[in-house]
Amino acid sequence: MIDPRFLRLLRCPASGATLSAGHEALETADHRHVYPVSAEGIPMFASALLTEDARRQQVHYDRVAAQYLTNLTYPHTQEYMRFLDMALLRSAELLSLNTTAEICCGSAEGVALLKERIGTGVGVDISAAMLSAARKHHPEDRFLFVQGDATRLPLASDSFDSVVMLGGIHHVNDRKALFREIQRILKPGGRFLFREPVSDFFLWRLLRAVIYKVSPSLDAATERPLIYKETTEPLTSAGMRLIDWRTFGFLGYCFLMNSDVLVFNRLFRFMPGIRPLTRMMCALDNLTIHIPGMSRMGLIVIGIAEKP
Repeated sequence: MIDPRFLRLLRCPASGATLSAGHEALETADHRHVYPVSAEGIPMFASALLTEDARRQQVHYDRVAAQYLTNLTYPHTQEYMRFLDMALLRSAELLSLNTTAEICCGSAEGVALLKERIGTGVGVDISAAMLSAARKHHPEDRFLFVQGDATRLPLASDSFDSVVMLGGIHHVNDRKALFREIQRILKPGGRFLFREPVSDFFLWRLLRAVIYKVSPSLDAATERPLIYKETTEPLTSAGMRLIDWRTFGFLGYCFLMNSDVLVFNRLFRFMPGIRPLTRMMCALDNLTIHIPGMSRMGLIVIGIAEKP
C-alpha cells in the first residue's frame, strides 16, 4: 500500500482530515471518505469534488496523453527542451527540494529534472493516463503519484519545502484557488517554481487565440497562458511574493516546440541536422530576449514565488 512517510503528507480533499491505509484504499478515521488506490499504487482522489475545469482536463488529457508523450521524443523538441531545462535548473538552485510537490505533474517532467536533489516527492495530476506514465518512469519508493484536483489538493498544509509546476498553471482558470492551495501546502519560507507559456507580447496573444480554437490537441475553455499583471495579483492575494520572472523562447520556440498543434512540425524529426539547427535557434532566441525592451516578450516564463 502507501508508505507511512507519505500518509503524513496526504489529506482528505473534502474535509482536510488525516488518512489511514485501509484495504486497497485510503480513508478518514470516521470512514466517511474512502479513496481507492490503483494497482500501480496511485491514490485516486478525483472521484468526487472535481471542479468543472478539472473534469474537462481529465477527459482531455486522458485522450491526448499518447500523442503528448510521443511529441516529447522528437529530436527538435528534445533539443529545445534541453535549453529550457538548463534555465530551469539554474532557477532551481534557489530552492530546497527535500520535500517537493509537483502539481499538474503529467508524466513528471519536474521530478525527472530534479530527482537527484529531491528527498521525498509527491506528484499530483488529474489524468490517470499521465500518472501511469509518471509511475512507470519513476518507480523509486521516494516518489508518490496521486490523482487530484489542483484547486483542492489532497496534501497537508505547511508540509512542502518546494512546489513545482511545469506547464500546469495555464490549464487552471481559477488561479486564485490554485495559488491559495500552493501557499497552504508550502512551509514558511518555501518556494514555488513554475515554467509556463506566457503572452505579454501581443503577437503571441494573437497567434494563440487562433491556434487554441482550431487545434484538437488544445482545450481553449481551460487553457490560458500567463500574463505578468494577471499573475502577480493572485499570487500576492494568496500570500506569496514573486521574486523572479524571466522569459525565454521566440521564433525558434514558436516553430520547433509546437508539434502538438503545428502538425508539419512533426516532419522536422526527419530533417538532417535538425539537432544543431535547433541549438542555433535556441541561441538566436536567447539573443532576441536580451535585446533592451524585449525581456518580457518571450513565449515561456520561468518564475519563483515565496511564502514568507
